[in-house]
Amino acid sequence: MVRAVSAAVYGVVLAAGVYYAMVHGDAVDVLGFGGVMLVLFGVLAVGREWDPRLSLAVDVVLFGLAAATDGSGLAKALFVLVPFAAHLAFGRRVGLLAGGLCVAGMVVVFQVVEPGWLGEAEYVNDLLMFAVGLVLALAMAETAAGEARVRARLEEQAARVAELSAAAERTRIARDLHDSLGHHLTAVAVQLERADAFRERDPGVVVEAVAEARASTRKALEDVRRSVRLLRAGFRLEPALRELVGSTTGPAVAVEFHGDEEGADETALTTLYRAAQEALTNARRHARASEVRIAVHFDPAWARLEVADDGRGTGGRREGHGLSGMRERAVLAGGDLEVSSTGHGTTVTVVVPRRAG
Repeated sequence: MVRAVSAAVYGVVLAAGVYYAMVHGDAVDVLGFGGVMLVLFGVLAVGREWDPRLSLAVDVVLFGLAAATDGSGLAKALFVLVPFAAHLAFGRRVGLLAGGLCVAGMVVVFQVVEPGWLGEAEYVNDLLMFAVGLVLALAMAETAAGEARVRARLEEQAARVAELSAAAERTRIARDLHDSLGHHLTAVAVQLERADAFRERDPGVVVEAVAEARASTRKALEDVRRSVRLLRAGFRLEPALRELVGSTTGPAVAVEFHGDEEGADETALTTLYRAAQEALTNARRHARASEVRIAVHFDPAWARLEVADDGRGTGGRREGHGLSGMRERAVLAGGDLEVSSTGHGTTVTVVVPRRAG
């Protein structure tokens, strides 16, 4: 902005000074004034990497030379750029101080050149116009500085949002790893330990345990591939749940969908999917259920998942990591999770808003 405004002011002052010198036939002034202005343009082009204090000092000296060689008197307007540049480079206080010094300097010059200048309308008018230019220059600098501060705050907030988003994504990935791979890998470890314990006493148990471990490994690999496909294609809850149910061994599973998931946040849909995955795992491994019913309901504001099994219930046992993770995921999505259990089954209910906020 400093370069653009300076170039515009330089151009106006140069045109006015050259025109005045040509009209009055003063070739010496044309050469001297024009040379100073060309130097100013050169400094503007090459001095952008200079220290602001050096750049400001050079400009003040060249502005003085331009004013001394300009017969039109318009070169005094160059000094309005001093508080403008000082404000942007060093802040409001320095800009105001520079403006005051420029006015005081003009008064001193007028007093030296024309001691009775206060009685001359031309000098008084020049001073008033210069003061108006200073006010406009400082107002423009304040606006530009304010925009720069707002832009800096926005960039800082954007960086903070990106940092929080990255943290949230790391947390989500950690939960996904637990929900999708944790149980399979735990099963592999348990079966391998079982095979190691029975390798000398019962070879049949070893074969069975290794087969179970191999099956759990295949399921873990399928789960990873399914997650990658969903990430690439965009998450849809109904096909994802039906694929999950189709790849699940054990109890018979019935799936019901009520309402349309279109327009629901991927966060909400993923939360319901992971809850269904965990509930199915619990029903198969811990509840020893023979039947499971999954019902998903969408209304304009909320999405609800119910997973009910006919197993042996929780028996008052404390929630494990799986249920705790499901509850935490639901809360972070703005919803809640409830578990109701009797000796004849368990029902897990997850409710989340369709859209964030």
